[in-house]
Amino acid sequence: MFVVHNYALAVVFCVLTMLCWGSWAVTRKLARPDWRFELFYWDYALGVLLITLALGITLGNGGTEGRAFFSDLSQASSASLISALLGGAVFNLGNILLVAAIEIAGMAVAFPVGIGLALIIGVIMNYVADPVGNVALLSAGVFFVILAIILDALAYRRLAGGSPGANSAKGLPLAVACGVFMGIFYRFIAASMYTDTAHPTAGKMGSYAAVFVVAVGILLSSFVWNTFAMKRPFIGPPVGFRDYFAGNFRTHLTGVLGGVIWGAGTSLNLIASGRAGFAISYGLGQGATMVAAIWGVFIWKEFRTAPAGTSRLLATMFVSFLAGLVLIVLARTP
Repeated sequence: MFVVHNYALAVVFCVLTMLCWGSWAVTRKLARPDWRFELFYWDYALGVLLITLALGITLGNGGTEGRAFFSDLSQASSASLISALLGGAVFNLGNILLVAAIEIAGMAVAFPVGIGLALIIGVIMNYVADPVGNVALLSAGVFFVILAIILDALAYRRLAGGSPGANSAKGLPLAVACGVFMGIFYRFIAASMYTDTAHPTAGKMGSYAAVFVVAVGILLSSFVWNTFAMKRPFIGPPVGFRDYFAGNFRTHLTGVLGGVIWGAGTSLNLIASGRAGFAISYGLGQGATMVAAIWGVFIWKEFRTAPAGTSRLLATMFVSFLAGLVLIVLARTP
């Protein structure tokens, strides 16, 4: 399979992950306005499965190191398969809770609590399990990224009028739960993988097989989490499977595209983790919040009506984010 040995290339892959994780939700805006997220999500899960299978068949069968994609899947132990499936299911639940928290309490509450907590938990768990990199630089980098997320939330709060509103109390538990699930899902995936491609561990999987099993976990768990969300939505009336088939080809394609983007980013992240380490790969990937902010600031012009002083807040946010990224990259000496 294709393997990354160069640290600079691993960093590039992690930055691409960040771009993908921060951009997949843009496809939601391309769907028709009345297309519910619960319906969009089925196509998203399908897109994740398709891209991970395609990368497994192509890159996962190229090169001379590790095990080929299908051979890797066939020799995986039950423990490794269950761990990767759980990783997909846990991520799926966290992702759905994040969307619910945004809809109920807004980005000013959901992002600093949900993504900030996920970043702290995820980096700590993965570093303890696989202590790769300088812990001081990694901690400082995570601090600056979290600071950027908080500044991003403050900017959105100013845009909303300065007060988080009564719904914040309702959305806060969802954001906390999202942060916990988003923080632990990556560890389940990492636990199913081997890191030494020259000497693959029996029963463990390489990045291509692991991310495909994660995609299967996302799709299968959607029949639980997303079906529940359809019947008991946090916002709006219930929707049924009949509503899904009312969408046209273009509407369904937007969801598939969103899944392809997220799945490609996750695949690149796991490919890079062998060289960068799981903690650094995860930490860089979670900078996706700032990529989403870039879409909001420069493409969708969400802050054009924001009160005076918001631009300085946004500028400080981006400086803090860049400082965090540099420190996280420097945490692992090539």
